[in-house]
Amino acid sequence: MNLGLKLITTMLLTLFVLMAPAQAKYASLVIDAHTGEVLYSRNADTRNYPASLTKMMTLYMAFDALEKGKLTMKQKLPVSKRAAGMAPSKLGLRYKGTISTKDVIMALVTKSANDAAVVMAEAIGGKETTFARMMTKKAHSLGMTRTTFRNASGLPNRGQLSTARDMSKLAIALKRDFPQYYHLFSTQSYKYKNRSYRNHNKLLASYQGTDGIKTGYTRASGFNLVASVVRNNRRLIGVVFGGKTGRSRDRHMKEILDKSFKRVGITQVAKLPAAPKRNPRRESVFVSAPPLPKSRPVLTASTDLSLPGQIAAIQPDSSAVQPISDWGIQVGAFRKYEPAKMAADQALAQIKSTPTGTQVHIQQVDKADGSLYRARLKGLDEIAARNACRELKQQRMSCVAVPPGLF
Repeated sequence: MNLGLKLITTMLLTLFVLMAPAQAKYASLVIDAHTGEVLYSRNADTRNYPASLTKMMTLYMAFDALEKGKLTMKQKLPVSKRAAGMAPSKLGLRYKGTISTKDVIMALVTKSANDAAVVMAEAIGGKETTFARMMTKKAHSLGMTRTTFRNASGLPNRGQLSTARDMSKLAIALKRDFPQYYHLFSTQSYKYKNRSYRNHNKLLASYQGTDGIKTGYTRASGFNLVASVVRNNRRLIGVVFGGKTGRSRDRHMKEILDKSFKRVGITQVAKLPAAPKRNPRRESVFVSAPPLPKSRPVLTASTDLSLPGQIAAIQPDSSAVQPISDWGIQVGAFRKYEPAKMAADQALAQIKSTPTGTQVHIQQVDKADGSLYRARLKGLDEIAARNACRELKQQRMSCVAVPPGLF
């Protein structure tokens, strides 16, 4: 009797453990998308719940179907009873209604709509369960060997698991295999039936160089994020699983990306102060060190010239008059000279029209933790500088117009 009671108790406890919601597990990874170098890693191969990161694979399958001619962007896809009945986040699609392939894709990118995910799954696989098996097979072919999909949306399912490393592989594959569609991940808002939906990925508007890719959340998974960030033509993929809040997840992502960019010699372009107002009795001058050999045109400064307090402390020569071409642009700040020079050369080559006399200018600033090399172009007027930045930003390159007095 006692033995039977113990057996029943053990079985009930086991069942309880299996049914209880799993605690979100923290994992993170930052990888160089071009070289595959791992720059930061914590539990990168631990299997966790991907939540709506799943929709990255749903979108991969959609892009693949478009490329193979199985779908078109304007094609109307039917909304099944199952799709209409999905839990939020959702568009609120109506049973027996239709929605275009393009709208489904944009709803997945921005709203992360679960009803749209099922519509896409059924359009490609007939049934969502069939589509999930197709997703898993494709994932494994991409090297995502520790990933299993059970649905198209990422809604809770104990069998739906992935890893930070696998999700980084998927992000890279999306950019590599579908460059013609990848830009959609940078969409910050999308309008559907007179209602605008904002992208859940807040890094797009708050972290320099971010051009995608996807957020995810369930109670079991915690707050997940895959981010793609490009600075000076170097793309890093960051993955975070198991954040406690959306805000803390985003903050942590920025921290590990900052560390990783620093490791590869790239730092964020500093925000520069606005151009000082002209005063005929008190004109600014710029501080420079003695010229260096032409083969290494680095200007050395003992202070960080982006600090307005230090600039204000310099007593200018009242007779100095600023030339009209005293403006410039900054396209990056680096820990090493070579990548700074490369970035400045590339910026000069990318700008369609620059005034005669525009030059590459690498400024070295000595800081407590080492030297910093600012990649700049000089010899521009204000209009040319701002136009150059506008042109470079359209090509997703970093750029800040630098006013007189800060060279």
